Amino acid sequence: MKKIYENEVKGIGSCVDEFKEGNMFILFGDNAPEELRDYCYSVSVNPINGEIKAGQILRVDEKEYKITAVGPEAPVTLAGLGHCTINLSGSTTVELPGTIYVENNGMPEITVGTKVQIVER
Repeated sequence: MKKIYENEVKGIGSCVDEFKEGNMFILFGDNAPEELRDYCYSVSVNPINGEIKAGQILRVDEKEYKITAVGPEAPVTLAGLGHCTINLSGSTTVELPGTIYVENNGMPEITVGTKVQIVER
């Protein structure tokens, strides 16, 4: 199993639950703009080891989601800012360029210390 990306949640914005109804969550590095911090899970800015693409697996602790589509800006902002939206719609069509789409396998429980990985088998 090859690790493409790995991070750990360091903080939780006070409004992250507002996106759960839309089946999505947002990661953002320490440099998140003040007006967005409350809506994001805070992570470090970590490098990506390879290409993020459909067919890989997003792991949130032990819960796994097959990646169904990757917006062209998602790897750029994830590597540069720690920023990415994860959409659990299972869509195979990219609607928002900074989003990674994954299968709908239920919203994960995300707490401080939760590990987020993208792996390739």
